[in-house]
Amino acid sequence: KLGARWASSPKEAAGEADIIFTIVGYPSDVEETYCSEHGIFAGVKPGSIVVDMTTNTPALAEAIWRQAQTLSVSALDAPVSGGDVGAREGRLSIMVGGDEKIFRTVLPLFELMGKHIVLMGGPGTGQHTKACNQIVVAGTMIGVCESLLYCHKAGLPADSLIDIISKGAASCWSLEVLGPRIASHNFEPGFYIDHFVKDMGIALKEAAAMQLSLPGLSLVHQLYVALQGQGKGKKGTQALILALDTLSDAGFADA
Repeated sequence: KLGARWASSPKEAAGEADIIFTIVGYPSDVEETYCSEHGIFAGVKPGSIVVDMTTNTPALAEAIWRQAQTLSVSALDAPVSGGDVGAREGRLSIMVGGDEKIFRTVLPLFELMGKHIVLMGGPGTGQHTKACNQIVVAGTMIGVCESLLYCHKAGLPADSLIDIISKGAASCWSLEVLGPRIASHNFEPGFYIDHFVKDMGIALKEAAAMQLSLPGLSLVHQLYVALQGQGKGKKGTQALILALDTLSDAGFADA
């Protein structure tokens, strides 16, 4: 009713569009969406702009930018943060890599989706920035889950705890948004564990290439991999508390 039209493939959609946004699951999905025989690059018009908002590898973002150049097409990598709430409310943080002129062209559309939008540099820098974001998220998630597990064992009221500590130095998105879901044993996904494991894997691979040791990220990654092994990959990232609960036999899951 609002004027959308169905397209049978990325190729068909790209052929009628001036600006194409993509946000899919994994780097392999990005590659298929852009580079397959039915992909965007098979049908895109010269002079158009492609914007991939998937959390992707910097190398693939750069490769897409290079291939776009051969087709007289511009490309931006623009991963996002803010979870399901930020997406629904149009207040995502958007981290962009690419040409400044193209960024300025797309900015009015970014502003429909997000409230904090920054051009970080050339192709691939949006993806490097998202890796930094996910490193922080991993650290805050384990902090939130350990705090709420302590809260459970100490017999404190979880809602009151979240309210008071979120007003001080412990304040963070994970506590304020996901804390109440943990307290109510709601582990449905705002963001899949499977996708977060993918994101952390990208960050760890990039860190290894830079000869960086990130032991905190490595620990959280392994805990989430354990949850995948338990069949919980489609649960939300707040289900990390279940892995910690198992390690300490704290009884949270049975409460």
